[in-house]
This record gives sequence, structure tokens and C-alpha cells, in this order.
Amino acid sequence: MLAVLRNRTYRHLFAAQVIALVGTGLATVALGLLAYDIAGADAGSVLGTALAIKMVAYVLIAPAIGAIADRLPRRALMVTADLTRAAAALFLPFVDQVWQVYLLVFLLQSASAAFTPTFQAVVPDVLPEERDYTQALSMSRLAYDLESLFSPALAAALLSVITYNWLFTGTMLGFLASAALVVSAVLPKPVAATAARTGGAYAKATAGTRLFFAVPQLRALLALNLAVAAASAMVTVNSVVYVRDFLGLSAGVVPVALGAYGAGSMVLALLLPRVLEKVPDRAVMLRGALLLALVFASLGAITAASRGSWRWPALLAVWAAFGAACSMVLTPTGRLIRRSAPERERTAAFAAQFSLSHSCWLLTYPLAGWLGAKTGLQAAVIALGGIALTASLLAARLWPAPVAAVVEQEHADVEHEHTDLHAGHPHLVGATQVGVGWRHRHGHYADALHPAHP
Repeated sequence: MLAVLRNRTYRHLFAAQVIALVGTGLATVALGLLAYDIAGADAGSVLGTALAIKMVAYVLIAPAIGAIADRLPRRALMVTADLTRAAAALFLPFVDQVWQVYLLVFLLQSASAAFTPTFQAVVPDVLPEERDYTQALSMSRLAYDLESLFSPALAAALLSVITYNWLFTGTMLGFLASAALVVSAVLPKPVAATAARTGGAYAKATAGTRLFFAVPQLRALLALNLAVAAASAMVTVNSVVYVRDFLGLSAGVVPVALGAYGAGSMVLALLLPRVLEKVPDRAVMLRGALLLALVFASLGAITAASRGSWRWPALLAVWAAFGAACSMVLTPTGRLIRRSAPERERTAAFAAQFSLSHSCWLLTYPLAGWLGAKTGLQAAVIALGGIALTASLLAARLWPAPVAAVVEQEHADVEHEHTDLHAGHPHLVGATQVGVGWRHRHGHYADALHPAHP
């Protein structure tokens, strides 16, 4: 899988992603300590609001960036986002009011909402071969999982010799290094649009979202995002509750539980490139979603047990299974979007995925916390497990196998006819007039001009 790093451009982009992720991880730790210094006992409320602001920024900003990204140099856009994040990190140590924290968090996360979808849309152009791109997706999944393990450990080591304010300096340096690496990468030119995007600002900002609702497999991806959000919210929000209250273990054990989730995700990310060479994306992703529902059932059995030393290793196994199942859904997502959206709509499609998936987390995170605190862990397991099961069954219904067979052939030519485009429309270059319509064939047909599969 490391062979993909022989590509110089991808190597620089991947290094930029990893360094920026580590910087973000350091900022997360430092932000918690800063919130405690400012708000004291209300630090949890401050952090909760900051995380909500983060999600709102992701949901709102990513589609707006997707609307204009095709008119901006991609490298300049990513570098500007990195510099904006570095500036926000630079000012965070000097704030002394809660509203200032909220403002800088919104600025930093808005820049991330611009950087990430653009980065995701560039990688398929850098690695056009399906095998290489699949390996890059697994590398990206590994980077996220390793960051969740490495950043807290690095922060703990640094805090033994420096104050937490210096962690923000590390964050700033990470974003500056990311910007430098992006500058050093020679990005391929984006494909010129063959059909200009029409409509006002709202229409352009929602183009990616409308594409998701128009294409069967992308509609299924919306449901799959919800299933993953239900599981990841359960792990992220309630790990500390399971470890401290349910099992009565020390706070130092919480990272072990989170590490089990990351380990399960990493193992599957390493295995999936070979699996996806033989097994269709639909089969892998839907089985991963259905596995989430089965894991929730196992978690319900553990939660129902009032005592027993077996509960701790069983919880670790369940958390690892959650990570593995989520990786089965998330890792092939980039391949699915790449195959479903024409190149001119790719950035908008990735921006829509970024926004819509975080909308799911914006729903499940507070739901997991509220249910766990107010009605107990078992109620949270039942509710989120029900969401995961319903979402996975809905995804299977929305993504029928015949459609999947066509989507799996990325460059398959599909002959079809347009009856609603005028004779001079740029999409009709090379088409043959047939009666009142125009007939031609090409590989990409899932977009605003081709809302339904033939």
C-alpha cells in the first residue's frame, strides 16, 4: 500500500494532510485546557458549544466553497485555508473571553471545511488509476485513525515539559508546514467544464447536495453516513461513561477503549485495498452498515449485564468491531463519489459529502449524550442501534444491485438520449441527432444533466 507514496505530488499532499491532522489534534487537547482556564466548572459547556460550532461550520461552509471552487486555483484555495487555520491557532492562546474562543473556532473550522473537500477532490486527479486511488483512500483512513491515537499521546508528552499554550504554537506550525507542502506539489489542471453550472448562488451552493439526491448510490450514501454517525457517536460520547460509571475503571483506561475503536478501523483499512479488488463497493459498504446493527445488539447485551469481569474485554471487542464496520463504509466512499460524479462536479460532490455527513454527526452526537445522561446507556444503545439498522436497510433499498453493477464500471460507456438540451449545448459535442433529441455515449452520466440512470 505504501507504493502509492512514490507519486511525488500525492506524497506531499498526504504529508500535508497528516501534519495538519496532528496539529488539529494538539489544538483539541489545548482547547479543552483553555476552556477550563476561562470557564472553570463550565468548561464542558464551552467545549460542547465549540464542537457544535465546528459542526455548523462544516455543514454551512463546505457547500458554499463547493459552489465557487471550480473558479479558484485549487492549490491557492488549500494554501489560503491552511494559512487561515494557522492564524486562528496563533491567536487562540491570547483569548480571555468565551465568545473569542467561539469566533476563532468557527474561523478555524470554516477553513478546514474549505481545505478538506478540495483535497479530497484533487487526489483522484493525482492518482487516476483505480488501484492507486483505493490505496490512497486506505492511507487517508489510517491517517485519521493514527491521529486519534498519536495526537493525545504527543500532547501528553509535550505537556510534561511545556504549558498548554505552546500546543497552539505546534498547531500553527503544523498548518504552515501543510501550506508549504501544498505549495511544493504540482497539481494536475482540473478538467475544463463541458457544461457550465447555471443558476444563482443558492443553486451553485446546493449543486452537490442535489446531485446526492438525484443519484441512487449517493442517496444510499446519505443513509450509510447516518449509520456510521450513530456508531461513532456512541463510541466518542459514551466511552468515558462506560469506562468510569458502568465498569468503574480509572480515567486512564478511557484512551484504551478509544484505541480499540481506532485499531479496528486501521486493521480493516489495511485489508480493504485487496478486498475491493475482488468485492464490489456496494457489498463491502452495505455489509459494514449491517454489521454496525449487529454490533449494537452485542453492546446491548453487555449493557444489560450488571456485573462480571468479562464486560471490559467484551467492550473492547465491540469497540474494535465498531471501528472495523465504520471503516468498511467510509474507506470506499471516495471511490463511490468519484465514479458517481463527473470530474467537473467532483469538488461540489465531495463538499456535499463533507457537509451532509457532518449533519448526521450534528444529530447523533447530542442524541447519544442526552439519552445516555437522561435515560441511561441502554436507551442510548437501543435508539442509536435502531437508527443504524434503519439507515442500513434504507441504504440497501436505495442502492439496487443493477445500479451498482453499472457504477462499478467506472469508465463504462452508457448510450443515452437528451431531449431537453438545445443544439448548441456544450455537452452535446459529438452527439447524433435522433428525432427531437440527441444521442451519444460516455462514462459519466450521474449529474445534473443525467439525474436518472438509463
